[in-house]
Amino acid sequence: MDYQTLLTTNIKKLRCDNNLTQEEFAEKIGISIQGLSNIERNRYQPTAETVDRICRIFKISPCELLLDHSGESEIIINNISILLSQCSRTKLKKIYNIILLLVKL
Repeated sequence: MDYQTLLTTNIKKLRCDNNLTQEEFAEKIGISIQGLSNIERNRYQPTAETVDRICRIFKISPCELLLDHSGESEIIINNISILLSQCSRTKLKKIYNIILLLVKL
């Protein structure tokens, strides 16, 4: 994946991870909804000023917007699996019930 696509993909991921609509996110970072839509569809690249605003508002570094998170879920699932394998049956049932509650949120 090229850096431009990675940047725009991570901006959209950041918006979605924070449960923000395009309208809310655009307002927060000071650009138009159409501008944000074009960024998320990789039609336009964000300006350095927009990247700077995003980073300040969400307290991240610009480098974090260029990290490839594509295999992250698999690593997390694998680590959870390892931890769960060390739990008793009673703990597993409790964890299962907690996960069910979290998924319903």
